[in-house]
Amino acid sequence: MACELSLVVGLGNPGPDYEQTRHNAGFWFADALARAMGVSWQHDRNLPAELARGVLESCDLRLCKPLGYMNRSGASVAAHARYYRIPVERILVVHDDLDLPPGIIRYKEGGGHGGHNGLRDLIRHLGGNGFRRLRLGIGHPGHRDQVVNYVLQRPTAEEEARILEAVNEGVRVLSDLMAGRTQQAVQRIHGRRVDA
Repeated sequence: MACELSLVVGLGNPGPDYEQTRHNAGFWFADALARAMGVSWQHDRNLPAELARGVLESCDLRLCKPLGYMNRSGASVAAHARYYRIPVERILVVHDDLDLPPGIIRYKEGGGHGGHNGLRDLIRHLGGNGFRRLRLGIGHPGHRDQVVNYVLQRPTAEEEARILEAVNEGVRVLSDLMAGRTQQAVQRIHGRRVDA
């Protein structure tokens, strides 16, 4: 079986002050995936990043949480990908998305950064935008001047529950993405109902 993915990157900010904030939805996903795979994180000071490795769908899969803050995520991911010779198209990046409401998850291949500083830095260091993405909706505060404070705040209990449901759904479809059943994965996550 062809293994479509070799590296899953969750984006977020390190440290307890940011742990429960909306901007860390990518870290939430990476942690949920590590638990599902039964693997633990190891700190790598050289990158800097937290790394884990396991097997999914009979494929070797590496997990990465860059620890250089959101706008400096790219260097450690690019160094990891170069060292293990992982092509950009076999990288899945999971990140928060202001343009989607909490509870919505979307799959995307390629595209721009959409103002997301983590994606901007990844595109710069990876030398292209050909990586895959899982976009986790966190909602929008309504005005662009409020975005910075909004993403660095903890979501409401209801929003957090919806985001975590989307995280868990993303973890469940990762086997399909890994095995190349992309259409099946997309139909499942894009067809999810999220009650208003």
